[in-house]
Amino acid sequence: MKIGFLAMSGVRAHDKKLLELGLTLPGFVERSRTIASLPSLGLLYLAARTPAGHEMRYFEAESNGAEAPEVYSCDLVAISTFSAQIFEAYAIADRLRKAGVKVALGGLHVSVLPEEALDHADYVVTGEGENVWPAVVAAATRAAPPAIFRAADFEPVDIAQLPVPRFDLLGHRTYNRYTIQTTRGCPWRCDFCASTVMLQAPYRRRPVDQVVRDIRVIEELHPQAFIEFADDNTFVDKPWGKELCRALVPLKVKWFTETDVSVAEDAELLELMHQAGCRQVLIGLESPSAGPLAGLEQRADRKARWAARYVEAVGAIQSHGVTVNACFILGLDGQTTAVFGEILQFVEEVAAFDVQITLLTPFPGTPLYERLRREGRLLEPGAWHLCTLFDVNYQPAGMTPQELREGIYWLGEHLYGEEATRRRRKGFFSQLNRERNPV
Repeated sequence: MKIGFLAMSGVRAHDKKLLELGLTLPGFVERSRTIASLPSLGLLYLAARTPAGHEMRYFEAESNGAEAPEVYSCDLVAISTFSAQIFEAYAIADRLRKAGVKVALGGLHVSVLPEEALDHADYVVTGEGENVWPAVVAAATRAAPPAIFRAADFEPVDIAQLPVPRFDLLGHRTYNRYTIQTTRGCPWRCDFCASTVMLQAPYRRRPVDQVVRDIRVIEELHPQAFIEFADDNTFVDKPWGKELCRALVPLKVKWFTETDVSVAEDAELLELMHQAGCRQVLIGLESPSAGPLAGLEQRADRKARWAARYVEAVGAIQSHGVTVNACFILGLDGQTTAVFGEILQFVEEVAAFDVQITLLTPFPGTPLYERLRREGRLLEPGAWHLCTLFDVNYQPAGMTPQELREGIYWLGEHLYGEEATRRRRKGFFSQLNRERNPV
């Protein structure tokens, strides 16, 4: 068979004013381009697990939801998507099936709502797909009837045995960043997080030598590539993190990852990260004060317990030459309209190199979604296209939906303007110089 792998990528938002701001604010534009340019690592893993004897191609949907005409030459097309793009993915799947192409759907959204997805696909994969995929290919080969393939019915994925993703299928496409996974999952349980809903497995670390192996493959195909570790929380295990960094030092690669604020507590790890080429860590601070964080992390309330150390933590990380992308969620219970000014003040105080602001988003299957549904606070249940992180689809507790919208407009203008971006980055370098060259 000829098998296509179709990625639904890019930033989605339906708020007209926010879209207009995004066209003009340097910080927002820079971040959006980075997010939109990531290849689908999940699909590249599926390609690597495809049994021999099949021809494979990798495709990416256009930003307007259109698919390349070449997709229709395939016998089977695998589509991976998030909730924000699910209706676009369903539309593509419907067109492909009408033309006689078999379609397999997977990813976070369909893992939660497989029956919904089966209305638009021949085969639906829930959960981690690597061990499921060969069975899907076999089903398509024998023209088996539509079915849901659940990862729970197969052997658990041993991430120590993952093959090298088929980076070669990316061809001559160029990306701002190339993705590699070093860990899978997160031990914490934040009520808004959709990835833990899909994985349903403990936090796992890959063998360091295999991470190095994958980086070398990318380097052969794309010399001097910038690497993004496609992890939810890379440095939870500090000893393993140090082992990883020591192995990365000789490679002289530059990379980005996500982790939690506890990384700031280990100066040795921070110095190793700097030596290993870490240029930035994205950290979900969520709110500048502890009140709205209470109960957000459901296992041990870590978010609330860490809040008092936020200023010190960002300074510690950046003093080692690793920039921080400080992430905040607007509209948390416990936040009022005062939060917009509080975030601006916090960011100015700590001189975070980058900032990310998003709106609280009730993704299907999350504890947050179920809670808001029980409380009657969902504005449009089932409006998955609004799960963009930039559109309001619930009733906030401490403000009106319109006040929340107006707040992100105001904060975006003040955070992402050219002067504000320049001032933050100048503050970072001043802070770094003071730490490296104390008087």
